[in-house]
Amino acid sequence: MASVSFANVSKTYDGKTSVVDNLNLDVKEGEFLSMLGPSGSGKTTCLMMLAGFETATSGEIYLDGRPINRVAPQRRNIGMVFQNYALFPHMTVAENLAFPLQVRNISKADIAQKVNRALEMVELPHLGNRRPAQLSGGQQQRVAVARALVFDPKLVLMDEPLGALDKQLREQMQYEIKRIHERLGVTIVYVTHDQAEALTMSDTIAVFNFGKIQQLAKPAEVYETPSNSFVAQFIGENNMLPGTIVERSGNLCKVMLANGDTIAALAVTDAQAGGATQLSLRPERIVVDPAPDGGDRTLVTGKIVDQIYVGDHSRIQVRVFGGHEFIVKVQNASLRRTFSKGEAITLGWHATDCRALDAAAGHSSGPVQ
Repeated sequence: MASVSFANVSKTYDGKTSVVDNLNLDVKEGEFLSMLGPSGSGKTTCLMMLAGFETATSGEIYLDGRPINRVAPQRRNIGMVFQNYALFPHMTVAENLAFPLQVRNISKADIAQKVNRALEMVELPHLGNRRPAQLSGGQQQRVAVARALVFDPKLVLMDEPLGALDKQLREQMQYEIKRIHERLGVTIVYVTHDQAEALTMSDTIAVFNFGKIQQLAKPAEVYETPSNSFVAQFIGENNMLPGTIVERSGNLCKVMLANGDTIAALAVTDAQAGGATQLSLRPERIVVDPAPDGGDRTLVTGKIVDQIYVGDHSRIQVRVFGGHEFIVKVQNASLRRTFSKGEAITLGWHATDCRALDAAAGHSSGPVQ
């Protein structure tokens, strides 16, 4: 059963430009769905319409099968977590958690029980009497999460909730929120522009651009099999090469590059022979100095531009195909030699690891999200 449904939902502020363009999306009950995209892609506007803080220009939003476009935000029974925590500074932690229960006219005995349970859930049972200013950023965010869950909502919305935290704390909170979600089974719709965050936490990722979903899939599928060149460029790191399809055969195609070289690739695009394409190849899929019996590997010789040490792996920058620069990721544990600038090097990869995608790859931009 779908917990949330967007049915032909559009949003425009000026009557001309669609910030959200005919969105159809179902979020299953108990699912953790991340809306991921650049600034201006429409993801936050979708969340605000679901929360009731924005109104859809057309279409309908459903919560548990009930249309909610004309339901006031406070009557939707949805938990919200914001980036700036939005805690009441004059209240203690316990009072902040009690507030959404009080407005729902819950008895004092039940409030005390639910507040204690929520504090235990986020591992802050000893901080109920402190005020937000006496807490660290991570502790404040835990309280914000607890407040969104304390009244047992079936749906929780999170808008860039970890954006104000430092890297280490942000990663810790990712696992905390994921653990809470798995334990409670509540439906979560999470907005972020951080691809690593979405890949780590989500059951499903909706990649947005120009108000439309570019791909809706599990994290591994979005990363390993991007459906178009925008997703390939936005999720993770990719080596991208423009070219022209010269032949299609089954699920493979041959692509000619600007310098005349031809590469075999997995044909994801619908373009036929003579059509433009963009090749996508993940840096970790490239093998340095492949064995001569590499089977169906594509082999190419290039020149080392630079080698950068990044802890667990090294990034080797190689100039190939008459001027294009490839990034190759090599795990340092398996790196048996160092490389010198200008040194010739052989790279190899399987044709199915190189994806022939659509030629265009635009990004949205602007103040509206």
